[in-house]
Amino acid sequence: MKHLFNLYINSFKGLSPEVWWLALITLINRAGTMVVPFLSLYLTEDLKFTLPQVGWIMSAFGLGSVVGSWIGGKLTNHIGGYRTMILSLVGSGFLFIGVQFLHTFNTLLIGIFLVMLVADMFRPAMFVALSAYSKPENKTRSITLIRLAINLGFAGGPAVGGLIITAIGYGGLFWVDGLTCIFAGLLILKILNPKRAPSMDDVSPNHSASPYKDGVFLLFILAMCVFGLAFMQFFSTIPIYYKDVHVLTEFEIGLLFGANGFLIFLVEMPLVKYFEDRKTSTIRLMIIGALMVGFSFVLLNFTSWSGIVVISVLLITMGEIIAFPFSNSFAMNRANRGNKGEYMALYTIAFSFAHIFSHNGGLQLIDKLGFYTTWFLIGGLGLIAVFLLLVVKHALKTEEQVDLQRTTSKPL
Repeated sequence: MKHLFNLYINSFKGLSPEVWWLALITLINRAGTMVVPFLSLYLTEDLKFTLPQVGWIMSAFGLGSVVGSWIGGKLTNHIGGYRTMILSLVGSGFLFIGVQFLHTFNTLLIGIFLVMLVADMFRPAMFVALSAYSKPENKTRSITLIRLAINLGFAGGPAVGGLIITAIGYGGLFWVDGLTCIFAGLLILKILNPKRAPSMDDVSPNHSASPYKDGVFLLFILAMCVFGLAFMQFFSTIPIYYKDVHVLTEFEIGLLFGANGFLIFLVEMPLVKYFEDRKTSTIRLMIIGALMVGFSFVLLNFTSWSGIVVISVLLITMGEIIAFPFSNSFAMNRANRGNKGEYMALYTIAFSFAHIFSHNGGLQLIDKLGFYTTWFLIGGLGLIAVFLLLVVKHALKTEEQVDLQRTTSKPL
């Protein structure tokens, strides 16, 4: 037991103080994002919207995320990551508080779009900051630490959120989410010093390559879009499935989401270090993760036993643990070829794009075809993601061979 504990502690060594501060700020912010897993329930249970209406609102959620990620990448290149992060956190905090006062379909479409636009400006800026504050050999573990902060916040947030709903209703979630975003923004202003990492606020990318001309990266982004279409069902259709089919309460649903976050907190960093030490192929790990996520949905069709939801959560959690840190690391390493802000914006846009179609598509499928058929279709998306990642793997080998030929053909 002591040996395992020492291995766990050692997996965190060597990370810079700024990365730890970024993780703490992310933890504070994500602890408040308890609205997200309950949003589809809030719209159906509290506001009495139909599933197709909820689907369109969730599409506005995703569209705002796409536009926000793109703007975040542009702002990071023009005003710097430091200012972009503060603007995003404080602005989204006030918008989250305001959303609770919107009750009609049209106003919520606009409100959710604006909230996500401002909130997701944060992500490209945060990735650029993380890259600037990390040593090259520590980037994957730095990403993992941020993900641990996200998931630790996500472990406690939904469970507390379920209690808040029970005690004072959904309105309390928006207040907590908004205030924690504002506090996280003020903490960045107080704690982080961009002068410690000059490249973080390097706003002169005139000679940087564009990610839109990087064919391998675009293939990778397409694979992440498809993977995201499957994975994002966990945050919209799955809670409704838990409630309608297995008759779980909001508190029980919160506990399942909390278990997801807590397991990631316990397992992800040691597992990432294990794979890094053995120099396991990043693409291979992403393929395994995509397979596990796809199968976690198909598994739900095997039995009506309620314990299957726990097994499914464990499976999707392990897929997430394996796929996300290494896909993120792949994007950050590829970003070294050119314009970092736009590379990381495109990576975050892949999942924002998934938000547009995943939630709406899943809800529409459930409304028309039911859960059973929908879960098989989601599993099929996982297989498509695997195929695309295999294409990326082949493209990388071809690229390496071309680069090698160019190197060896240069005159001495």
